Amino acid sequence: MYQPYPTGGAEPEPVQPTPPPSIQNAVRLMYVGAAVSAVSLIVTLTTIGSLRTAIHKANPALSAAKLHSAETAAVVLAIILGLIGIGLWIWMARANKAGKNWARITATVFFGLDTLSLLAALRQAEPALSRTISLLTWLVGLGAVILLWQKISSAYFAASAPASRPR
Repeated sequence: MYQPYPTGGAEPEPVQPTPPPSIQNAVRLMYVGAAVSAVSLIVTLTTIGSLRTAIHKANPALSAAKLHSAETAAVVLAIILGLIGIGLWIWMARANKAGKNWARITATVFFGLDTLSLLAALRQAEPALSRTISLLTWLVGLGAVILLWQKISSAYFAASAPASRPR
């Protein structure tokens, strides 16, 4: 009868610390950001009718075919960017909840890019509803970033970091 020689056993799996309230709230805000982005996409799609008029007003010399092409391109771009935005919110929520420090940094960079986007949008003529949704999205991001960089959050990210192996 064969019995394997007992070894020291496999190393136990590291225990993932429970996210503190600041991380839990940041994650909730990120899911709210995904929901607001979804609402923004729906609003964009429901206001497509005014898009053709806006494009024609900005470029009255466009032929009917070019106007249609510009309208189609704008709709496709809005859908793609809207879906990417929703996906990024969800991705950042999951990664930050898991304690990935790179995700905290990435979420902060995304917030910086959104800040620049908001500032650029404020300089352009935009419907009040779109402007309100953009501002709401930015505020949600601000809240999430503030929560991600609190002292207790930093301790959570440090505790979640993989231990370095001795060489």
